[in-house]
Amino acid sequence: MLNWKQEKTVPSVLLINPNAMAEHNELGKSGEDHAYEYLLKNGFDILEKNWRHNKDEIDLIATHNDFLVIIEVKTRSTLYFGEPQIFVNKRKQAFMIRAANAYIMKNDIHLETRFDIVSVILSGDRLSIKHIEDAFYPTL
Repeated sequence: MLNWKQEKTVPSVLLINPNAMAEHNELGKSGEDHAYEYLLKNGFDILEKNWRHNKDEIDLIATHNDFLVIIEVKTRSTLYFGEPQIFVNKRKQAFMIRAANAYIMKNDIHLETRFDIVSVILSGDRLSIKHIEDAFYPTL
C-alpha cells in the first residue's frame, strides 16, 4: 500500500518497433516509385517529385492533356483500415492546395489544375494501383 509520500512511477517511454518507421518510409517511397512509373506509362510528364513549400509537400507534379496535375500518393500494405485514398482528408487537401498555389505562382503556370490521388496497395508480391482523377476540388 502506498502512502502519500510514495509515488508509483509509470514509464513515460512508449516502446515501439525501431524498424517500424523505416519500414513505413520504405513502403511510402516504394509506392511513390510505382505511382511515378504508372503515370509515365499513361502519358504524364512528371515535372517534380516530392516538391516542398515550407512544411507542405506535393508527392508528384505533372502535366497531362493540358492540365497541371497535383498528385498525392497514398500507399498501404493492407486494406484493413480502408482504401488509402480515404486518408487524404480536408486538412491534407488544404496543404496540397496551398503548396500547389505556391508552385503555380513561382513557376508562372497558366494551365487548368486538377488534384489526383494515386492509391497503391503493396502486399508481398501483390501490387494494386488505383488512379483517381479530380479526387477533390479546391474550395474558397
